[in-house]
Amino acid sequence: MERLRSYLSARDQNLSRALRLYEWNMSAGSAVMATTGMVEVIVRNALDRQLSVWADRKGHQDWLGALPLDQRGRDDIAKARSRATLRGRRPEEHGRVVAELSFGFWRYLVSQRYHASMWVPALHKAFPGVGADIRKGRREVERRLVNLMLVRNRAAHHEPIHRRDLRADFEDAIELVGWVDPEAGAWVGTVSALRQVAHARPA
Repeated sequence: MERLRSYLSARDQNLSRALRLYEWNMSAGSAVMATTGMVEVIVRNALDRQLSVWADRKGHQDWLGALPLDQRGRDDIAKARSRATLRGRRPEEHGRVVAELSFGFWRYLVSQRYHASMWVPALHKAFPGVGADIRKGRREVERRLVNLMLVRNRAAHHEPIHRRDLRADFEDAIELVGWVDPEAGAWVGTVSALRQVAHARPA
């Protein structure tokens, strides 16, 4: 019954309604995970491309060891490298390491901390549709990544998301991916079930 506490309070202690809301929450969580998974892959690939261009211009073979990151960022890359190589048991491949970097790593990379060092010279080019104002663009990208990461983390831990505005989360996802590529944004909008699930929330 502890797991249903927030559902009961949301449904005036009516168990039948609470269970329907709980079932809907499970479906919503699955839709959130699928949608944010698509967003993560598209965004990280776009950032990876621009980081590779930046590294090449700087004379580095790979950006993974060249970024001016703080300790947290360096630790994230070290962990991703360890997972990608099975702790050194297989050769390192760039794509495998990139795939092992968390959603949080990419969100952190577009934060104010790296505005001058990474966003201005390289990362803003991953979002050509965000607008000409580089500073505002970074804030808009970061805000959407933060929102999507928060709802993704709640869904991943099977926590209640029934009080969130999932329609706004869906729009954030479409807009963010659309800034990378309008066709990709349209694709996510077509494939994602999040909007339909949000509309189907029990009354």
